[in-house]
Amino acid sequence: MIRNFIALTLLLVLSSCGGYNSIDTFYNAHKNDNQVTAVRVPQFMLSMISEISPEMQSLVGTTKDLRYMQFPSATASRTQFLNQQMNGITGNSFIEVFRKNDELKRNVVSIREKKNSVKEILIYNNDNQTGSFLYFNGDFDPMKVREMAKNEQFTKFGNNIISQFGASTPEIKTPQ
Repeated sequence: MIRNFIALTLLLVLSSCGGYNSIDTFYNAHKNDNQVTAVRVPQFMLSMISEISPEMQSLVGTTKDLRYMQFPSATASRTQFLNQQMNGITGNSFIEVFRKNDELKRNVVSIREKKNSVKEILIYNNDNQTGSFLYFNGDFDPMKVREMAKNEQFTKFGNNIISQFGASTPEIKTPQ
């Protein structure tokens, strides 16, 4: 009885210290935060996004899950907190293909592979004012991913998503 109680207590302590270990957890934890823009693209809208450019057509054509989130990161402590959360997500099972650190500022492209295919792509940017991530889940050509990361096409793609959805999304108006 006491062993079971100790084991259960230890399990609860370890799981509470686990932090954000997946995009789902991070997305769900922060999508309702103040000044957050969160976009999870449904399958039927992926065809619209694929029309941005031929490169996007080849990338989005195999995408099963696409998410973008932009969040405020105006203080050093908030930036450090967000950087640690993203490091926790990518730390064990992702491979970094690009990283640029400038004090607390971060630009990171990480992938998760299975055999000769890239299954997940996570792009995280934080400039001490605004943080964002762009996440793809699908089946991607590793050489194409590396080329897009090198040419900063993922950053442009994130901006295109915001402009594509921002124009058709109703604005929240505050009473005067």
